[in-house]
Amino acid sequence: MSQTERVQAGQGSWVDGLRPYLQKAPLTALCLGISSGFPFALLAATLTNRLSDAGIEKKSISAFALALLVYSFKWVWAPVIDRARLPVIGGLLGQRRSWLWMCGIATALAVLVLGLADPAANIQSVVVGAILLGFAGATFDIVIDAYRIELLKPEQLGIGSGMSQYGWRLGAFFAASISLAVANVSSWTLGYIACIPLAFAGPIASLFAGEPERHHIPPPARSFGEALGGVVAPLKDFFQRQGAWLVLLFVLIHKIGDTIANLMIRDLLVTLGFTKPEILAGDVWVGFLALLAGIFVGGILYARMGMQRSVFVSLILMAVSNLSFAGLAAAGHNMPMLAFAVGFENFASGIGGVTVVAYLSALCDLRFTATQFALLSAAAAILGRFITGTTAGALIEGMGYVDFYLLTTVLALPGVLLFWWMMRAGLIDASVGSAGVEEPQDA
Repeated sequence: MSQTERVQAGQGSWVDGLRPYLQKAPLTALCLGISSGFPFALLAATLTNRLSDAGIEKKSISAFALALLVYSFKWVWAPVIDRARLPVIGGLLGQRRSWLWMCGIATALAVLVLGLADPAANIQSVVVGAILLGFAGATFDIVIDAYRIELLKPEQLGIGSGMSQYGWRLGAFFAASISLAVANVSSWTLGYIACIPLAFAGPIASLFAGEPERHHIPPPARSFGEALGGVVAPLKDFFQRQGAWLVLLFVLIHKIGDTIANLMIRDLLVTLGFTKPEILAGDVWVGFLALLAGIFVGGILYARMGMQRSVFVSLILMAVSNLSFAGLAAAGHNMPMLAFAVGFENFASGIGGVTVVAYLSALCDLRFTATQFALLSAAAAILGRFITGTTAGALIEGMGYVDFYLLTTVLALPGVLLFWWMMRAGLIDASVGSAGVEEPQDA
């Protein structure tokens, strides 16, 4: 093969590798991710920054984090999204896209309310705005996840989940950057208002993507009993599958080691004497770039290795990555070790974020996409947030950072071993819902 032919072959392999990312459905998932990520960012660090600038006491600032807890309970009203059809606009756009536009508009209005609130003059108005944005953003997430899962074909779930993760990070980055930049030259009110267009990235993309072909339109509820059935049916469908309880156990425990490890990383860095510029370079920037690389690789692994093997590999990588922080704790103040530990952990998390989210998406039944994914995503996060967060500090005080991060690796092993056993027993395929199965083509 000549040098020219080798170059052309190399270019062809790059084009072939990128082509799945440039299809309509994955590009729509990117836009959906942008709309999903920006409200969360405005409620998290951006709101904290704004309240600090207004001189609000730290205890009151930390209380605003409760607005984010709404995201953990979005499954409560997710059945409404699955069952209810909006009048007029529902007939024009279809069930999923009409809800997408309504939630996008509601989120934009909630951002406006929070932006107009003045914490220095009336802190209650900020409370109202934060709660409204928390509820609107969580509801927006329900619709976005359902639309994404139904739009993507089973073989696109890995790539689509990766693009969605990219979009989420971009949405959060744009919201934090735009609001801070505008506030620096004008006011926080205009900073928040300048972020409102991000709400419409997903809805606008949906106009080109269309209503998902795989969406199953439910019959309208004509009585209280039928409405209650809309809540019970998704649960009944899931738990009737073979191995459902083991699948739920896996969803609950697989992130415990990773979550408890990540809770105290910044405290570790400060304890080891890393300066703010060093943390910015070694943690923020290296971590961000490694995460983006991991997301890209995760999509490729899912497409080439399949769901089971790619998830298993990502679980092993996420467990082993905790060992790198044990090594950093033992090495002390060491910038190359910091870059390696943060880079490895974020790269592994990027891969896991794609493959595991794709697996959770595949578990959904297309009749109950919004409800089941809301339940599964909440279950994956809630144990780590409510249990491990209360034990990390005490464990570190009792055993030190090296043993603590060794322990987090051990805590990750049950999830790895359970998934391996489920693979051997054939429970992964048996528990997959219709979202993860290619529908037969009409003859």
